[in-house]
Amino acid sequence: MKCLESLIVAFSMYSKIPVPQIEWKKDNMRFALCYFPLVGAVTGLIVWLWSLISGYLGVGTVLSTAVFVLIPVAVSGGIHLDGLLDTADALSSWQTRERRLEILKDSHAGAFAIIVCCSYFLAAFAVWSEADAGSVQILTLGFVLSRALSGFGICTFPCAKNTGLAATFANAADRKKARVCLLLEAAACMAAMIWLDWRRGIAAAAAAVIVCALCRRMALKKFGGITGDIQGFFLQVCELAMAAVLVALQYAPAG
Repeated sequence: MKCLESLIVAFSMYSKIPVPQIEWKKDNMRFALCYFPLVGAVTGLIVWLWSLISGYLGVGTVLSTAVFVLIPVAVSGGIHLDGLLDTADALSSWQTRERRLEILKDSHAGAFAIIVCCSYFLAAFAVWSEADAGSVQILTLGFVLSRALSGFGICTFPCAKNTGLAATFANAADRKKARVCLLLEAAACMAAMIWLDWRRGIAAAAAAVIVCALCRRMALKKFGGITGDIQGFFLQVCELAMAAVLVALQYAPAG
């Protein structure tokens, strides 16, 4: 029963998929982060189904790509995109660490958030419009990998403050067991990517790990630790980086 409740907590927090409403308690939040990658699995499944449907119906590139880009936003409700934009505003402020943390909590979108939002969707549209079937197949697993690494970060990296969603989930988690679970999920996802196509799989996995390391460094240097917004920033950048690397490989000489 607790496992089911943890699953419900994960989906109610990180997705817009309808689930029963339950009270969040320490007992049912201990392993909620372990189920976070399943939200990515649902996202990847929908993307894969759309690739089949759009191919079968002969849907044009523009419409097909637009749906690819919007599916993750629709499933997540934009929670990770919100983190990307809040973090972009904070990083672009060139203020003190304390002021950057205040900007993260500000519900208003600044000019830099709008610029980053437009740039992100334009870049995502461009990359996904070039992705072939093999890249799309690996990227469906990328949604799982990005969330496994994000959850691992919440369980492992220091939090910038004692309040907020990241701190709430980190404090409630059985960190040792959750870290092991999330690492196993990430490793299984990477192995599946490599099994599908060793060259592309290694490239996508490497891109995800590098972005994770760079975002951790940025979070510690600029904010003193992670927050929910920063983890959302990581997730969005990670998924775009994997897609960009895979498309770049499509044009690289084989062998």
